[in-house]
Amino acid sequence: MFNPSRLTLARRRRKFSKKALAEALDLDQKTVSRYESGDCLPPPESIRKLAEVTEFPESFFSGADLDEPTAEAASFRSMSSMSARERDAALASGAFAFMLSDWVHERFSLPVSEIIDVKEGSSPEAAARLVREHWLLGEHPIPNVLQMLEAKGVRVFSLAKNSLSVDAFALWRNEIPYVFLNMHKTPERSRFDASHELGHLVLHRHGGTRGGRAVEDEANQFASAFLMPEADVRAHLSNVYSLDQLIEKKARWRVSAAALNYRVHRLRTLEAESDTFGQDTNGAIKSCRPSGIAHIRACPSGRQHRLSIE
Repeated sequence: MFNPSRLTLARRRRKFSKKALAEALDLDQKTVSRYESGDCLPPPESIRKLAEVTEFPESFFSGADLDEPTAEAASFRSMSSMSARERDAALASGAFAFMLSDWVHERFSLPVSEIIDVKEGSSPEAAARLVREHWLLGEHPIPNVLQMLEAKGVRVFSLAKNSLSVDAFALWRNEIPYVFLNMHKTPERSRFDASHELGHLVLHRHGGTRGGRAVEDEANQFASAFLMPEADVRAHLSNVYSLDQLIEKKARWRVSAAALNYRVHRLRTLEAESDTFGQDTNGAIKSCRPSGIAHIRACPSGRQHRLSIE
């Protein structure tokens, strides 16, 4: 039996408007609307054409309803600069991730979530410290953030190619944490994005993620503290006198020079006369693009693998 909701999902996933899909199918837009509303069923030849245009098998359109994440539950960044079509395509990817995750969960034993429930009102710095303590990470840098998240029960998926305008998002579903990442970035940026989304999962589990700039700042502060613990930064970078010093030291925490500069200023380790250093060097850091860590694409060695939902 044809399922109208699956047609809507396929259309959003491929970033078609109803008008664009109708044109691709050589149909009237009202006909596509009736297909999606369930007011009429498409004939077999239309289903074959739908499968061809959307690149989904014909059998896909006769399956059961799929659970799709909502924009309210997801930690999207820069909502004002993101089009509805881009957002819907990313959320549709989430539906396929849920379907695959459920299939794997029914057949294999996956790590349970070890994300702690911090007290409401906890500062990002304190929350990051609590997570590190709970996961027995000490004050040392984290070699592989994605492997760490997967080992702690987070389902990590990479966003498909037509959703690359989306940085990342995270959400909770049935007490299971999910993170979706744009992996077509530098490894340093991917590490920070993953830690940023962990911050949302930890800090905004109950209050939601729709808090604008303040919520994003909290997640950034969490990521900074999680990747670069205060004691370790103070031990290895108590004073900063030049951009070269940041570029040299950033390799320890596997972050960008800009992220390390941000962290140093947060900890107020710069000398008084260098108070404008961060402002003056941020532009230079972004323009010079100092060399980063190797771009490793290998899957983690754990039981779960990051998957790209095409």
